[in-house]
Amino acid sequence: MEFSHGICNLSVVPCRSEPSDKSEMITQLLFGEFFSVLKQMGNWIYIRSGVDAYEGWIDVKQFQPISAETFEELEQTEFICSTDSISVIENVEKGSFFPIVMGSILPYYEGSNCNLEGYEYAFDGRTTKTAPASKSECMIEHAYAFLNAPYLWGGKSPLGIDCSGFTQLVARSAGIKLMRDAYQQAEQGVTLGFIEEADAGDLVFFDNEEGRIIHVGVLINSREIIHASGKVRIDKIDHQGIYNEELGKYTHTLRLIKRIIES
Repeated sequence: MEFSHGICNLSVVPCRSEPSDKSEMITQLLFGEFFSVLKQMGNWIYIRSGVDAYEGWIDVKQFQPISAETFEELEQTEFICSTDSISVIENVEKGSFFPIVMGSILPYYEGSNCNLEGYEYAFDGRTTKTAPASKSECMIEHAYAFLNAPYLWGGKSPLGIDCSGFTQLVARSAGIKLMRDAYQQAEQGVTLGFIEEADAGDLVFFDNEEGRIIHVGVLINSREIIHASGKVRIDKIDHQGIYNEELGKYTHTLRLIKRIIES
């Protein structure tokens, strides 16, 4: 293995639980997300994300190697991200264009260009640099941008997203770093005691009969939540949980409320 670190230089790359195209997709890498390489097996590498420490297998053809120094710099740098649902970026050297999705990271971004280990990319879409100053306003604005995106296990894009991928990217739009899975995100932030205390941008977590956290969403206000369930949708919420008016029943049981925006 000649490389120890890498970065995603494609739109969206599947990350799998086993080194096989037939294996379950557990998450996705977006353009600009970087990682360390833990091991290689044939045409697959096992990686640990530098963004959220998530681990999984990706195809060896679907990334660009970077140096350990670049990886460490990126770990310590505030993310500048794209905030349009889908926008276009140009590989300047090749003169080729391809789409990137909301939440993609733009390393070393300087207003119109970013750089992936010497490869220059031109980008003129919206970014977190031009996002609303209020973090809660920013989160809600970008949460609405995902409305009706279909649910996809392991997904992290407007073309398919799961519940914790949704909250991770919405938080990223406001400069907040969240872990990947709902149970991991539940360990971040400050716990609130009652739904009445909650504000827009707070995260709400839900559990199953065994008490395991299985779902998360973003509060719009103390009565409504936006979350990925079948699709990204808005539902009513109270002290019991999420109430789906279309089904006429509660679909998720409230477990925990967390404030991730520092006061």
